[in-house]
Order: sequence, then C-alpha cells, then structure tokens
Amino acid sequence: MLEDILRMGRRLIPGRLFSALQPFYHWFLGVMGAFWYGFPSRDMTVIGVTGTNGKSTVVNLIDAILCESGIKTASVSSIRFKIGEREWPNELKMTMPGRAALQKFLAQAKKEKATHAVIEVTSEGIRQFRHKNINWEILVFTNITPEHIESHGGFDAYRAAKLKLFQMPHQWSVINADDPSAELFFEKSIAPAKIGYGIKSFEAGHKNKLKSKVSRWVEASDVKLEAQHIEFRAEKEKFLLPLVGEFNVYNALVALSVAKALNISADKIKQAFVNFKAVPGRMEFINEDQPFGVVVDYAHTPDSLEKVYKTLREIAPSSVARPAKMICVLGSAGGGRDKWKRNKFGMIAAQNCDTVILTNEDPYDEDPQTILNEIEDGFLQAMRSLSKTAHFYKILDRGEAIKKAIFSAGAADTVIITGKGSESVIMGTRGSRIPWDDRREARKALSELRQREIK
Repeated sequence: MLEDILRMGRRLIPGRLFSALQPFYHWFLGVMGAFWYGFPSRDMTVIGVTGTNGKSTVVNLIDAILCESGIKTASVSSIRFKIGEREWPNELKMTMPGRAALQKFLAQAKKEKATHAVIEVTSEGIRQFRHKNINWEILVFTNITPEHIESHGGFDAYRAAKLKLFQMPHQWSVINADDPSAELFFEKSIAPAKIGYGIKSFEAGHKNKLKSKVSRWVEASDVKLEAQHIEFRAEKEKFLLPLVGEFNVYNALVALSVAKALNISADKIKQAFVNFKAVPGRMEFINEDQPFGVVVDYAHTPDSLEKVYKTLREIAPSSVARPAKMICVLGSAGGGRDKWKRNKFGMIAAQNCDTVILTNEDPYDEDPQTILNEIEDGFLQAMRSLSKTAHFYKILDRGEAIKKAIFSAGAADTVIITGKGSESVIMGTRGSRIPWDDRREARKALSELRQREIK
C-alpha cells in the first residue's frame, strides 16, 4: 500500500521539479518507509555488505554460516531475497530495493522470526538514502575499483558514496586491508571495533601502518588455489571451500571475520564452508558431461572480468595434447551507462582469450551494435600492441553467440560467458524485459551439440 502511494506521488511531480527535489524525495522515502513499517531493524542484527565486486557471494557465505549456527536469517542480494527457508529471485534489476521496499522486507523478516539480516548495499542505494533508518550492527567493505563512474561523476565520488555507509552508527567494521583504499575506510569508519582481513597486506607491511586503526586481524596463510576448491589457514584453523579463485579467498575471509565478530565457532564456519553451494551465476560451472568447461559469471567490471579470466586460465587442464583455449562470450553491462568500460573490456578479452564473441547484453535504449563496436575498438587496439592473433566474432543474438562458443570448443577448452550471471531478463528499449538465462542457453546448446554428435 505504501509503495502504491509513493508511486502515485512520484507521478504527480513534474520532471524538472523532480530533478531538483530528487535528494529530498529519496530521503523522505527512507524516513516514511521506516516509520510506516515500525523501524523493524531495531529488533534485528543487520549486516551490510558493500564494495564493487564479491558482494552477492559474501552475502550468501555469511547467510550460510548463520544458518549452520541455527540462526534464522533474511538476506537481500542482486541474486535473491531470502527469509528462513523461503527464497525468491531478485528480478528488480536493482540490487538494493527502493521505495520503502527494503523496510517492508525487513518488517516481513521480523514477522517471520528472523533475527539476523544480511543486506547487499550499493552506491546508488546509498546515494538515494536507502541505507538510512536501518540499525546496522556490522558493515563490510569488500574492495573498490572503478564502477558507476558516469553516474557518480568520477571514481572519488563513487568511493565517497561507499564511505558514507561507514559513517552510519554500527558496532563492527570489516575491511579488506589489501585494498588500496583500505586506510581511508579505516579512517572514516566510526565503528568502535574494526577487523582488517587480507592475504597480501600483512606481507607488504601494511599491518604496522594500520595498527592503531584495527582491533583485530584475520589473516589467510598457506593459501591453495585448486581446480575445484580453495584452502587456507586463518585463526589457527584450516578452511576448505568448494569455490575457485583467489578472490573467493577474500570473500571467505569476509564471512569468517563477520562470524568471529558474532562469536560463532570455527567448527560451524568450517561446516558451512564445506557444505556451501555455488552461488548462481557467480563462477558457475555448467556440467553436462561435455569434454570442455562451460562457466557462467556475472563479471560486469574490468577488474572482475580480468580476475575471472585469470582464474580460469590457471585451473585449465595442462596435460592435454594441445594448449587449452579460452572462448569468451561478452558484451557490456548496460546500455547508456558506464561507456568507459567498453574499451577496457575489449582490451582484457584480447589479452586473455583465444576466441572472442561479442554479443548483446542489456542495451536498454542504446543501439547494441554501437556498444559492440566500442568493445571491438579496445580489442583491436590491444591486438595491435600485443602482436597477437585471435578468432573474433560479433553476434548480436546472445543465444547464437553462446551456441557458437560451445560448438567451437574442443577437449579441455573453457567457454566463459560473462556479464549477466543468473539474471533472468535482457533489458531492451523503453524498459522492455526479454526473458533470459545464460545457464539455460548454455545447456540448450550443449544438448544440441550432443544430438549432432549422435547423428
């Protein structure tokens, strides 16, 4: 009901006037939502997770540890909403719900007896005051790399939005000490207790530099990055998690740090890690008994794309008759926004992939061919500087692009499909939503390939 009232009120405000009043409008929504639903977070332990990459995986990891400890949880991420055993996909194309919907969700979680909530917090959500009027207990910073640059007006403004979260009252800050912006986050955080976590920071001597700002350190050592799992030691214990890549060591350290702040035992954390299921659309392996790998990943920033490619290259089989190849399907995350990424995506693909297939992603109201051409410019620029050759295609139909990649794969190759992860729609002109699932399309292509081989 409240959402309907607010939506109706928005329609009554003329466009130009709304632009001027927008900050106040969003602030008012936050206040009204909390008041209408009775400030539900006051009776819950709320954990907020912000950063550029890794947020959804971290939310799921923390939720898994809490559930393993017998705690009834609620969580919000770009992937799903969850209250207790009940969960449903986030189909809003908005990670952090607006128009009082987040307060409504927390009120429902409280009604269903959830005592802890884990919320993925975005810079856009912070800019629109969605983080206000929530009683935060623990706030997490995963990392920060350029993102939403055009929307915020620059990297410094984007980072400043993230920093505002840590100026909200809370008890614990959990901060990636290896990130170049770590010192700034430690400095700006008003939490009475701060945990620094990392792998490299302690070797680089940052520990002494940050010593006065940190209450506790969670350090990973003896890190092993295997083809099907990661292992590391921390807090005098050995942990194993069935995920891949160094970036997931960092994600695990976040969850471990939060668990320690909540006095959860190492045994519960270990068990939650061992039982952890792959996060949908986050380095998700599609296994249909094919002789090559197929991976779907959200990777929507240059930093995350590069890390995904690097990880898959490192775990590719080496004992084969020919070198394993990387066949990469990619586009650009969102037409009309973050255009600066496109050239970089092309460069990164050129540096890491043996075959590159550019395809449609979420063009919104922009010409998808223009988007692909701008990625291609970066690809060609990198190819010239590298004096390298690679197979290159532009196929607007995303299903056909995925099919092309899978049909061209040989034994031990890896097909990596990035940009959408588990998202269920492609966003087109005038807000149109085309039902979609990269994982479904990959399985469909694999099925067609098997049928062709049978014939």
